[in-house]
Amino acid sequence: MELLKKVKETISKYSMLSEGDCVLIGLSGGPDSVCLAAILDKLKKDFNLSLSAVYVDHGLRPDEVEAEKAFCREFCDGFGINFFCESVDVKGHASDTGLSKQEAARELRYKIFDEISGKISATKIALGHNADDQAETLLMMVLRGAGRKGLAGIPPVRDIALSVQRSALGVKKNVLIIRPLIEIERKDIEEFFNSGPSPVTRHPSLPFMIDSSNLRKDYFRNWIRLTVMPELRKRNPSLVQNICRTMDILREEDNYLEIIVTKTLMKLITNKTADTIELFLVPLETMEKPILRRVLRRAIDATEGLREIGFVHIEDIINLVKKGASGDRIYLPQGIRVIKSYATLKLTSAPPVKINSHSLDVPGELALKEAGVVIKSSLTGSVEGYGDGKSDIVFDADKINLPLTVRHRKEGDCFYPAGFGKRKKLQDFFVDEKIPRDKRDAVPVVVSGDDVVWIAGYRADGRFTATDRTEKFLRLIISRMK
Repeated sequence: MELLKKVKETISKYSMLSEGDCVLIGLSGGPDSVCLAAILDKLKKDFNLSLSAVYVDHGLRPDEVEAEKAFCREFCDGFGINFFCESVDVKGHASDTGLSKQEAARELRYKIFDEISGKISATKIALGHNADDQAETLLMMVLRGAGRKGLAGIPPVRDIALSVQRSALGVKKNVLIIRPLIEIERKDIEEFFNSGPSPVTRHPSLPFMIDSSNLRKDYFRNWIRLTVMPELRKRNPSLVQNICRTMDILREEDNYLEIIVTKTLMKLITNKTADTIELFLVPLETMEKPILRRVLRRAIDATEGLREIGFVHIEDIINLVKKGASGDRIYLPQGIRVIKSYATLKLTSAPPVKINSHSLDVPGELALKEAGVVIKSSLTGSVEGYGDGKSDIVFDADKINLPLTVRHRKEGDCFYPAGFGKRKKLQDFFVDEKIPRDKRDAVPVVVSGDDVVWIAGYRADGRFTATDRTEKFLRLIISRMK
């Protein structure tokens, strides 16, 4: 059989199957997945395969689902394929996440693949994408303005990290997604079903099921498939082959670039957590944009808390790297900040530090662990100098009401900055001092009663500072924790 030979060549080309593989087939009942399952059954002895299949009910076509389930179950029974049937709430998930129904369905479908694969210890997940799907994907990506990675299309083989625990030790393992039909055109799959008595099912008159949603032109892919592709084929009968050849080249080049990016990123990471990644700045500043763009994208994908960053944000980050000054930052959706410091570029979604309310003993010492600073207080009858006016301040103790409180800023806070002479809102002071928004709640504000007496590290209230007539001195010093 010619189709079987072509699929074998694809499997060999991309090393899709190994001896003794346990394969989970995504089975919808449509021609592609049914053809895939039939081909894998024919290859079962060659590779000593263990086959299972899963049908996922998305809850979108209640009038058709029961017939599809029955067909898939009978199909699997006829071939001795272990069958699973699962249901997901696509509409609810789309509503909760803001995804389109198609995106939500895909996300939930892969979650099911994940769970079932874990249960049966599958090593491969086989999906029925074909060459026409690949060509349609390129056209969709072109119309959406995708980059090289998007234009590379659907990978024939892809790693998927499963979240389920695959052994008694709780070790997480990867499983390969394989697409054995990715180089087979749809017309060849149709011919597979039309070549004499059905090689697939015991019911020659019904070799596969038809999903009515595939006939609706309001879906973007369906519009490409039903309207655009037929017109292009009139001009170029070899359209699918030519597009797929181009995508192969793009995929090979993309894979090569990804190797470079992987090696580059490994040398750049200085710190990484679930919501933050820091990269050495100097190499980024001299890096060419095509590589820099990919390095940033990979760094973001590898950091769970940064997944909301999109393409337009990547360009903003590049502009910050190339043109921003030390201390500059940009604010992105979902509370994400990108901060350019002297030596690093920090991308984080971690909530900004916010100082709690503390009592400061006089004399005494207060460690503000959340801000990484220590405030020391002392009382004396004389001093040598009045400090630097920022991190070392001397007050007239007789003007201060104890106890002192150290807290974060509050709405409506005002004080009289030393040397300014006028009342000023703390908000305006922070703006004038160019204190970044995400650092303002980490600035210790020292309060005496209802009065702000010191913005620690920045400025004291001039009404309370020591003068030549001061007899009792209160000294406050802020420093970094060691």
